[in-house]
Amino acid sequence: MKQSEGTEVMREIAQAVREGAMAYLRQQYKVVGIVFVVLCVIFLIMAFGLNAQNKVVPFAFLTGGFFSGLCGFLGMKTATNASARTTCAAMEGLNSGLRIAFRAGAVMGLVVVGFALLDIAGWFLILYYLFPKIFPGFLGTNPLPQITVIMLSFGMGASTQALFARVGGGIYTKAADVGADLVGKVEAGIPEDDPRNPAVIADNVGDNVGDVAGMGADLYESYAGSILATAALGVAAVAAKDHGNIALQLKYLSAPMIIAGIGVILSILGIYMVRTKEGATMRQLMGSLNLGINGSAIGIAICSIPVLWILDLPNRWQIWGAIVAGLAAGLIIGKVTEIFTSHDYEPTRGIARQAETGPATVIIEGIAVVMESTAIPVLTIIVAVAVSFYLPGGATDTLMGLYGVGIAAVGMLATLGITLATDAYGPIADNAGANAQMSELDPNVRQRTDQLDALGNTTAATGKGFAIGSAALTALALLAAYLEEVRYGLIHMADKTQLDIPGEGMVDTVKVSITQFMSYYNVTLMNPKVLIGLFIGSAMAFYFCALTMKAVGRAAGAMVQEVRRQFRERPGIMKREEKPDYARCVAISTAGAQREMILPSLIAIIVPVIVGLVFNVAGVLGLLAGGLATGFVLAVMMANAGGAWDNAKKYIEGGEYGGKGSDNHNATIVGDTVGDPFKDTSGPSLNILIKLMSMVSVVFAGLIAKYGDVIGNLLGMG
Repeated sequence: MKQSEGTEVMREIAQAVREGAMAYLRQQYKVVGIVFVVLCVIFLIMAFGLNAQNKVVPFAFLTGGFFSGLCGFLGMKTATNASARTTCAAMEGLNSGLRIAFRAGAVMGLVVVGFALLDIAGWFLILYYLFPKIFPGFLGTNPLPQITVIMLSFGMGASTQALFARVGGGIYTKAADVGADLVGKVEAGIPEDDPRNPAVIADNVGDNVGDVAGMGADLYESYAGSILATAALGVAAVAAKDHGNIALQLKYLSAPMIIAGIGVILSILGIYMVRTKEGATMRQLMGSLNLGINGSAIGIAICSIPVLWILDLPNRWQIWGAIVAGLAAGLIIGKVTEIFTSHDYEPTRGIARQAETGPATVIIEGIAVVMESTAIPVLTIIVAVAVSFYLPGGATDTLMGLYGVGIAAVGMLATLGITLATDAYGPIADNAGANAQMSELDPNVRQRTDQLDALGNTTAATGKGFAIGSAALTALALLAAYLEEVRYGLIHMADKTQLDIPGEGMVDTVKVSITQFMSYYNVTLMNPKVLIGLFIGSAMAFYFCALTMKAVGRAAGAMVQEVRRQFRERPGIMKREEKPDYARCVAISTAGAQREMILPSLIAIIVPVIVGLVFNVAGVLGLLAGGLATGFVLAVMMANAGGAWDNAKKYIEGGEYGGKGSDNHNATIVGDTVGDPFKDTSGPSLNILIKLMSMVSVVFAGLIAKYGDVIGNLLGMG
């Protein structure tokens, strides 16, 4: 904030973007606030009326949503303040612009990890130290199993906020972007970010609401969810063998929190390592960012050793191996995403070459490349899951193996402070370039901001790949945490202290293993309920994408009509004799996003509850498994597609295959426009869908445990 915003024109443009961004956020928080009030009332009825929910859950749910929303607000405020300052710094040199943009992006990364840890630590201290004094006996003699399942519920607040932020932000940004590109660049033939384009301010606002507020809320819930699920699994793994060993349970509970805390410090150190030299190539710029990210990741691997040693965990070295597996998986997925989306590498250059035969072949080649790009991330997650599950002893102790998977997710996300900074940096650099263009600065300034923007496209794709990979590991840990919530619901809501396990007889519910749960609920592929759940989960991923992409199409259609209207009715705009009505385009995108985000978001919340009530626990597990497997691969493909098409266009703009304004360039603009909702709306929203369905299942587990059998029997599916 101490840096200059530049000329009067630069400040005016930045102020217009700030006002549009804050107007959007205010409107979104009003809609989300209504949804939160309704959900909170439902949780209060479940807790105090139906006795199908712990009475603390409604309040934990609210804090998760509040802190997630607060992170989005602070990140957005910083990003919109940084864009003109980045442009001004780019007048001095490339390194100055990079440092301003990246450190502004780091604010988003650091508030996410800071508030998530504050929320987790705050609830733990209240429930473990304060509650037993105020409400003696409320949490029983060993409160830790109950505390961990209660704390998991605030993850649903974060997930709900994240989905609205991601879907709404994604629809907004792509409606504005598509409208600006189709009418401005393709029809009117004016440059990108030309001040004559009425949608240009809305486009700049959209970059921030999608990739700053949306991505921040997304990774907030991944970060919190991985820590909470791992803590719950650690407590459950020890409790299954020795329910009274609170000291050991506390050690497994605190390990992910401490590792995440150390990650914050290492992220700050990594942020200060990011710098570059004038005239740097794309690969050198990416190397500057990777230096900070890789340095932080290596620091986590090293610092985890004394943490696990001091905690004196019985299987400390195996747990450390799981953490390293998670870290390695995050780095590999990031690198693979870079290779398939950066124009420094052959896949994206191959897409650019196809422009010589038109937009159809650009799209065909792009789809083929990104389908191919899913293979290594999937194999990476497979290896990470196998290592982190079997290394801590998953072959003989399923819960401990799943704890390993959870702590691998924590390891991957431990450096989120800097990883998220690389993603939030992207829209700041993009806005900086727009400011340079609209302010008609020296072409050298735009050239530097274009370098930073091209890097931002790659880091955004890398960040999305990282977010999707972490979502896969987190969702797998939440799948197991769901069964712990079911155990809690059976004991405390359904009064089932013993379960009749087929072939074994009556077993105390508190001692039932995951294998015995599978047997009790008949979770096998021969059970139609599981298969039905699998199909519904798989279909949800595609149907959700269809809803969000159609929403972008409708909102973009309204934007296209408005831009055309202004060009038609106000010919002075193209002659630079009158100013476009930017505010009207901002209002159209805001209204369209708010209207269109409601249906996809509500479906993600409602479907797991209906599946649970009709098909019981077996159906829910099928739903979550189908959504995870299909959603993960589809999300990787869609996120990479948009990044590859965008950078193929930028490769041609750099002077290859005809340069700006050529037929080849126009062909890649079509590919870029198709890819916009892929990478900024549907793809990123999928990983929230995966986790939100898991979180909804977790929070409604008590209701399913108590009433799932009743409704199933009424429908003849007992």
